[in-house]
Amino acid sequence: MKTEIPMYRDEKRTYDLERIEALIEDSGGLAKTKDITDLGVDYRRLQQFVADGELTKIKNGYYSEKKGKISEERLIFAMFHNDGVITMESALFYQGYLKHRPFGWSIAIDKNASKSRFNLDYPIVQPYYTKSNVLEIGVETLKKPGFEMKIYDRDRLICDVLKYQEKISKDEFQEGVFNYIRDDRKNIEHLMEYAEQRQVKNKVKTMIGVWL
Repeated sequence: MKTEIPMYRDEKRTYDLERIEALIEDSGGLAKTKDITDLGVDYRRLQQFVADGELTKIKNGYYSEKKGKISEERLIFAMFHNDGVITMESALFYQGYLKHRPFGWSIAIDKNASKSRFNLDYPIVQPYYTKSNVLEIGVETLKKPGFEMKIYDRDRLICDVLKYQEKISKDEFQEGVFNYIRDDRKNIEHLMEYAEQRQVKNKVKTMIGVWL
């Protein structure tokens, strides 16, 4: 009968951390408390890993690797790729209309989604609660190495930026709209269709139409 050799405290700590990190990797960047404790890791040790900066608590019941080891992009994908859509400042950046990525993340989500999903310690997320029949209008796929995420196409995006102008900084608004106007890939027909659906037709005419 094989006898297990007991590990020293430091060895056990390293062993537990490596198993948690492997679980997080296999789970797409996030792991639940229950799945971690099911590995045989004591909850107090899990909390100590967080206190020591070895792991990051994303929200109640969910953990990821330490900050800097896993990108915010991957965390956003892990949390919202099924039903969220990148919008506003975040989408302006990925569509090439902002030079710098905003500090937080703007995510459109069904208005019936649980509000507790956004009680996050990290990363910072601004939800835009949207009616179901509006959420999927103008959606395309943002493809990044290792993951994909829904994002609004440039013409739908600009309509939302105009609709929620007061929620975006003046500088980002001007930069985003100006670069959209300069973009040869914009589709005016689609823009006007979206403007009708998003009830910003007058804004499109007065703020963008004069430049087209």
